[in-house]
Amino acid sequence: MPAFAGMTTTIMTAPLDAGRTEYILDGLEVSETNQRCGVIAVVGAPNAGKSTLVNALVGQKVAITSPKAQTTRTRVMGVAIEGNAQIVLVDTPGIFAPKRRLDRAMVQAAWGGAQGADLIAMVVDGKAGRGPKLEPIIESLKHRSERKWLILNKVDIAIKEKLLVHTEKLNETLGFDEIFFVSAATGDGLPELKAAFAAAMPEGPWHFPEDQVSDATDRMLAAEITREQLYHQLHAELPYATAVDTEQYKERPDGSVEIHQQILVGRPTQRAIVLGKGGQRLKEIGSKAREELAALLGVKVHLYLHVKVKEDWENDRGIYRDIGLDWVE
Repeated sequence: MPAFAGMTTTIMTAPLDAGRTEYILDGLEVSETNQRCGVIAVVGAPNAGKSTLVNALVGQKVAITSPKAQTTRTRVMGVAIEGNAQIVLVDTPGIFAPKRRLDRAMVQAAWGGAQGADLIAMVVDGKAGRGPKLEPIIESLKHRSERKWLILNKVDIAIKEKLLVHTEKLNETLGFDEIFFVSAATGDGLPELKAAFAAAMPEGPWHFPEDQVSDATDRMLAAEITREQLYHQLHAELPYATAVDTEQYKERPDGSVEIHQQILVGRPTQRAIVLGKGGQRLKEIGSKAREELAALLGVKVHLYLHVKVKEDWENDRGIYRDIGLDWVE
């Protein structure tokens, strides 16, 4: 089992390949005859760092992140290249006990993203360890036939002794094929993980062009970037009561992009919070989102935001369609 700085690996009982960190694919000439390509479903409890991990492996942002749980609402696909291998990473919403229709749709999207995967990578917060939020995921994985890898994330802030205990107990329960210790935030352990992912991919042609990093459209990306700012700038539970609807997305003759979005909230008091005093909060949200979108798209962005009160937006089929979720009863 690969180790990170200062960690011994003697506790592990799974038949893990100690030499897998030697997967070196650089220098291979990529052709259709030696290409490898496969799908990895990245699952875990909310706030385990799944989206940060996918972004780090892809090499740029394809999924939004925030310190708040349940930031990812729908399945996001990131495409990473390692030597002759194309790794399709399906970043799924955190799996939790659903209470609302939106929650049920998110959990359904999470398990739907695991269907047909070549392997399932369960990401666990190495600092938090095994808690009640992990139990339904563990129970579901017991009955799945796909190869299962355990990724202990956030090792840079985890207590080593506790991390080893958590790892041993998780491995006893599910018997993972591979186990890795990484920090998606610092990059620790990611080269070894990415190389191992590449080596595990089946032989076959790439599914996407070499320069494509996600299956998300620019229109979807624009809504997600604005929603990310809501999570960063609004407190407590308010971000969970909002949605972003991109009403218009068009290119101007000068090559810049014009985007019109509605931020949907359930109550007038929530609208007032999003607007802020004199509209300053909304201006800050728009400024930060515009700046990041311009960097991601490589063009000037004209972003126009409007806050609308829509009490039943969580029961609007159109909203689910726009954010990539299936309607659930």
